[in-house]
Amino acid sequence: MATQLQKTTRAIYNERLPELLKKHGIKNRLAGPRIVKVTLSMGVGRAVQNGEILNIVAEHLSLIAGQRVTVTKARKAVANFRTRIGVKVGCYVTLRGERQWAFLDKLVNLAIPRIRDFRGLSPKGFDGRGNYNMGLREQALFHEIQLEKLEHNQGLNISIAISNSDDAKSLELLKAIGFPFRDR
Repeated sequence: MATQLQKTTRAIYNERLPELLKKHGIKNRLAGPRIVKVTLSMGVGRAVQNGEILNIVAEHLSLIAGQRVTVTKARKAVANFRTRIGVKVGCYVTLRGERQWAFLDKLVNLAIPRIRDFRGLSPKGFDGRGNYNMGLREQALFHEIQLEKLEHNQGLNISIAISNSDDAKSLELLKAIGFPFRDR
C-alpha cells in the first residue's frame, strides 16, 4: 500500500474550513466559502495569422487541465487586431469537482514554485465578489508540457470562482490551502 507524503489541497481545505467558519461566525458549513470551479483560458492573438498555433496551444491546455478544451471565436470584428466575426482566437476549459482539486494541487505544489523571481501572488486579483484571477506568463511551468516540443510560449489565465464569500474570506481560504500571497 502506497503512503501519501503530503496532504492534498482538498484535504487541507476540509481541515481548515471549520476554523474559517468559526472565525466569521458562520454556523452552517454550506454557508461558508466554497471553491465552485476553476477556469483556465488562453487568448491566442497570433492564431489570426497562423491557425496551427491555436491547435498546439489547445493541446497544451488540454494536457494541463486533463480534459478537452473549447475553442473560442471572435464575436466582433476589430480592424486593429485583424479579426473578423467567427475567427478562432483562443481556448478555455472549466474544471469542477475532482479535476478542479487535482489542478489546484498541481498549481500550488508544482507550478507556482517554478516561477522565476517569485515574490508571492498579488492579493489584488480579487474581483469584489470573492473570485480570484491570476495570470501565468508561460504554460511551461506545468510538468505535462515537454520543453523539447514547446514551440510557442503562451500565457495562461486562471480564474477561481468562490461562492458565499467576499474578498477577505476568499483571501483567507486561499492562504489556508497553500496559495503564497505576498503582503500588501
